[in-house]
Amino acid sequence: MTGTLGDDPVQTTVKPLPLAGIRVVEFSHMVMGPTCGLVLGDLGADVIKIEPVGAGDNTRRLPGSGAGFFPTYNRNKRSLAVDLKSAEGLALVKRLIAGADVVTENFRPGALDRQGLGAEALCAAHPRLIYCSLKGFLAGPYEQRTALDEVVQMMGGLAYMTGPPGRPLRAGASVNDVMGGMFAAIGILAALQQRHTTGRGQVVRSGLFENNMFLVAQHMAQFAVTGKAAAPMPARISAWAVYDVFETADDDQIFVGVVTDTQWQLFCEAFGCSDLAGDPDLATNPQRVHARERFMPRLREILRQHDRAAIMQVCERAGLPFAPITRPDEMFDDPHLNHPGAMVGVTLSDGRTTAVPALPLELNGVRPGLRLDLPEAGEHGAEILTELGLDSTEIEDLTSRGIVSGPTRLRTRADAA
Repeated sequence: MTGTLGDDPVQTTVKPLPLAGIRVVEFSHMVMGPTCGLVLGDLGADVIKIEPVGAGDNTRRLPGSGAGFFPTYNRNKRSLAVDLKSAEGLALVKRLIAGADVVTENFRPGALDRQGLGAEALCAAHPRLIYCSLKGFLAGPYEQRTALDEVVQMMGGLAYMTGPPGRPLRAGASVNDVMGGMFAAIGILAALQQRHTTGRGQVVRSGLFENNMFLVAQHMAQFAVTGKAAAPMPARISAWAVYDVFETADDDQIFVGVVTDTQWQLFCEAFGCSDLAGDPDLATNPQRVHARERFMPRLREILRQHDRAAIMQVCERAGLPFAPITRPDEMFDDPHLNHPGAMVGVTLSDGRTTAVPALPLELNGVRPGLRLDLPEAGEHGAEILTELGLDSTEIEDLTSRGIVSGPTRLRTRADAA
């Protein structure tokens, strides 16, 4: 596996993109806010990421499980590194917002209000502005609490459902952060559409906790319908009789699902257990769910006699749901993920190139791709300030006094070679 996309990571995208002409000013870090900007940027918006002068967003330097945050969620953005604690830096950003359609932010409650960059002040000054706050909680008793993806997974039932009984376990990805950013983008798109009618912007808020509750709503509804609390997923009574991970002859694993009565017949035919297919006590999925202890050991033994590749081949031929158990790093070699357009190439801070998955949608048969590589902190400062009407002398003066900053070095494609 390589994790790269060749020497040149630039991928073209469909034009014109639907959000071309929309300007977004982004105050964000970590995952939730940047995901919102990523969606808008991939769809064509001019997303300007406001970063601290110097080294920029701290997310750029996260170790361990956070090392992939910045390269995944910050393509198709321009970067302006500016000192918001200075009167001149703050004035520049307010001037930039005056010409923007959208402001997004995911900092702690009240952090931007103290600088006059909160929703109340900016929306009063700019009635057409759409202001989107991505927070831990929406309105309610918890509104001022600090939240993380892990916090809301633990308190909102998702960790309970993911782990085995007595061992709550967070999901293996930042599901609430990512989906919270997506819902924020959906709200922004709705507000932009409504502005066509009303001529006015509005405040949009997306909540991490509320997103988590949207994810576990099916388990709450299960209790309402059945009167029984949902068991953690590893101990659940599945809705389908065959919905399991099986061991294979080559000491590997594969997931196989049989979710209809037709698929049951296909499975039994494909794996040579026609007697089960003809058993009237196993004719329907509800019957099979209650009889799992009788037939599942036999299915496990049947599949244990075949290697994973052979099972995959049989399932694909029969049209049965299946999946090899794969690590994320192995996905760089996945043939479907390497289909043209499925991955977006970006340049890392050290000059190497890699690929990250594109947005999971197509527009007229084309996946949104790369227009702008990952920005260095302040990389587009001079360009953005020129658009605001500043000349080169003024920009040089602001830079020399540390009001704005640019990249520490010029990055070229040759760096990646």
